[in-house]
Amino acid sequence: MPRALISVYEKEGVDHLARGLHELGFELISSGGTAAFLAEQGLPVTQVEDVTGAPELLGGRVKTLHPAIHAGILAQRDRADHEQQLADQSIEPFDIVCVNLYPFASFASRLGPTEEETIEMIDVGGPSMLRAAAKNFAHVAAVSDPRQYEVVLRELREHGAVSLETRRALAAEAFATSAAYEAAIATWFARNERFPEQLTLSFRKVSDLPYGENPHQAAALYWEVGARKHLLSRVEQLGGKELSYNNLADLEAARRVARELTEPAVVIVKHGNPCGVAVATTIEEAWERALAADPVSAYGCVAILNRTVTGTLGERIAEHFVEVLFAPGYAPDALEALSRKQAMRILQDGERRKDTPGERDVRRVLGGLLVQDRDVDTQEREAMTVACGDVSDQAWDDLIFAWRVCKHVSSNAIVLARGLQTIGIGAGQMSRVDAVRIAVEKAHELGHDTRGAVLASDAFFPFTDGVQAALDAGITAVVQPGGSRRDAEVQAAVEAAGAAMVMTGRRHFRH
Repeated sequence: MPRALISVYEKEGVDHLARGLHELGFELISSGGTAAFLAEQGLPVTQVEDVTGAPELLGGRVKTLHPAIHAGILAQRDRADHEQQLADQSIEPFDIVCVNLYPFASFASRLGPTEEETIEMIDVGGPSMLRAAAKNFAHVAAVSDPRQYEVVLRELREHGAVSLETRRALAAEAFATSAAYEAAIATWFARNERFPEQLTLSFRKVSDLPYGENPHQAAALYWEVGARKHLLSRVEQLGGKELSYNNLADLEAARRVARELTEPAVVIVKHGNPCGVAVATTIEEAWERALAADPVSAYGCVAILNRTVTGTLGERIAEHFVEVLFAPGYAPDALEALSRKQAMRILQDGERRKDTPGERDVRRVLGGLLVQDRDVDTQEREAMTVACGDVSDQAWDDLIFAWRVCKHVSSNAIVLARGLQTIGIGAGQMSRVDAVRIAVEKAHELGHDTRGAVLASDAFFPFTDGVQAALDAGITAVVQPGGSRRDAEVQAAVEAAGAAMVMTGRRHFRH
């Protein structure tokens, strides 16, 4: 009689698998809660302790760690010495091992559990059985995920056995499951280390994507195992096409800017950079001002609104080509208007938690990773120093607004703003003076008056040319980190123009 060892934490679907195996003539061996669950379903179950001849010990910590279990999993059926040893010890082999593990990652990510409670969620026997079965895939099917149940049953019904090809694939998934599990545990133990000696990251595929940055590049979306939240946590897609790689990348960029703003605000992003950001007294006004900041670049954009989209606003947004629209809610008539744009991906944000503390930025490089703390610093007025000139309350508001947006623009980054609206952005330039010129030219091309506007620079001005170009355009206040050998020359140029300058002492490069 073929034998199946079943030991699962998540019971959903396991009764279907067990019933199918029983009907195919398998003996079912199980322990603890799984055995009780299957018995409740009216299925005949042999208890693990009847196989091992030993009771569960240490409150259930020791159940399956026994030669009668592991020898039955690891025995190679094509070796006479293995068969003889099993016979000598009256051990029968297993053909299927079905295990899913204690949910350590989700438990550890919760707020509240003590260290002792979390440690009790570390599965020992489960990974041991799963790895043993995966190692012996030539003879054993290692089932580690409920999504595999029907695959196994179908092959058994159609062919009388699980094929070697499928067993090999199941083994690969079992080892990946075990590796991810151990990685989550290692990460939890190293949670108080900023950069541990061994960085163990684990990600689970959510879906394949239509393509990558370009149509010839394949792509997929993964979530980090154990993360408290992710880019689409509690986000519902209400309409539109499938999200693409570029949509998701731009959505991440837009969400980072939007987290900086609490008043009614709209963030419009194109190719990873904000092209229009505005804060206003109403979300309708914020949309109009963010779009007016750079309507040309906003074509085919990702737009985030931090207030509910009203019916009137929905009609206005539907007049434009927006790739992705992201908001906390939509009025019914707004959703009706937006849904007429069949290509627009309409996302509703139900997430109310703040950023995950301690999250790091990771960038792939040849043969390795660059890892750094995430730049979540938000400087307030009190942390900045007025180097010269008088700064009005309105100018302060604009400077802080521009500084927060600038943090999320590719370096070299220059942001011009007036009245809590971006009016010109220079991004990703090799020289700072070019970034200033592009921001000013962009503003003028779009009909924005730069006289009386403010400028934010993500890093210091190495020469006076960049700040002079801004002053010549009528900029009256500048915020920058400072730290250049020519800070005194830059300050002198600002003073000579009768403008003001604020130093932050902190830069915000984003390469």
